[in-house]
Amino acid sequence: MWEVEELAIFGGTPVRETPIHYGKQYIDEEDIRAVSETLRHRDLTCGPGIAAAEQKLCEVTGAKYAVLVSNGTAALHLAAMAAGFGEGDEVIVSSITFAASANCILYCGARPVFADINPETYNIDPASVERLITPRTKGIVAVDFTGQAVEHKAIGDICRRHNLKLIEDAAHAVGTRYEGKAVGSIADMTCFSFHPVKTVTSGEGGAVTTNDEELCRRLRRLRAHGITRNREEMVNPTDAPWYNEQVELGFNYRMTDIQAALLQSQLGKLDRFAARRREIVKKYDAAFADMPEIVLQREIPESDTVRHLYILRLQPQRLKCDRRQFFDALGAENILSQVHYLPVYWHSYYEKLGYEKGICPNAEKYYAEAMSLPLYYGLTDSDVDSVILAVKKIVSYYRR
Repeated sequence: MWEVEELAIFGGTPVRETPIHYGKQYIDEEDIRAVSETLRHRDLTCGPGIAAAEQKLCEVTGAKYAVLVSNGTAALHLAAMAAGFGEGDEVIVSSITFAASANCILYCGARPVFADINPETYNIDPASVERLITPRTKGIVAVDFTGQAVEHKAIGDICRRHNLKLIEDAAHAVGTRYEGKAVGSIADMTCFSFHPVKTVTSGEGGAVTTNDEELCRRLRRLRAHGITRNREEMVNPTDAPWYNEQVELGFNYRMTDIQAALLQSQLGKLDRFAARRREIVKKYDAAFADMPEIVLQREIPESDTVRHLYILRLQPQRLKCDRRQFFDALGAENILSQVHYLPVYWHSYYEKLGYEKGICPNAEKYYAEAMSLPLYYGLTDSDVDSVILAVKKIVSYYRR
């Protein structure tokens, strides 16, 4: 056991001199060249780079269509609109997720209904979903939390029986496969985020993938103000070459060709990024497997997961510290962790909408114990060893 003075938070020497953040992008010279070439091109937006990156995303996901947008939240918003969610509708959504997964439902005037999580996988629990369905239920927004695919068999069966639209929030899950099928080609619509902490990045950026041509057409129209140049979609078509027509209310959710160039380059490295993330997860799992003070996330056998987050669940009955003390101790060792996520309905805005604590007990227990460790492609083996050493050092000190 380490003595008190050897813990950095009490004045001891930290396990490393420089900090490790929980997430970080990896940019190489190939990415820089791709962006530089686009900057020399005539089209910086609405150009050929968008279609090229969409095609690359289709190749990666197996989806027939991909629609690039400005960020992951925009992807969710447009998917909710394309699904037809509106006033008076209820849409069931994961309770442990970033707020955007539920906010997109509110944007459309519908009401989010929060499902509890499976306490072992942390993904949305199909049994909880089933209990929440009412005549007003129009869809499900199911989140591939940490990168692990949701239970598609069970959720797909629920959707078919109740005629519900399934939006898969795969912001964490690019590269993940479910029963051999890539995430992005399974749900009615799948939404991705390419924020810098994700497995691949375009700076900011997002996408919706689908196998439905009609949904794709509407998504493309909605991302560009609801304006179309397709005469078949117009109410008052003409043969004037300059003519375009707004046929519905949309938004400016377009991605630039600059971002698309970076995304396309990054997608070309996805297999390498995924392999390294799996290596790190395997090393963490082996290091922490026999520590009763920590519970690790269980993965379902159907999901071949590219992990975006690595979660520890601290067991308070076995530790003489709370999560904040553990978090601060890790920080003092220069391991900068994070917590993902507050149950969405605990946010003060949702409290004002009438949501109360207690509706998803598994999610609330998870939140009280969860902590995310650093996980990204650029972590060296030495970095990973430092994370493991810091966790073991702190657990040893605080062990009951």
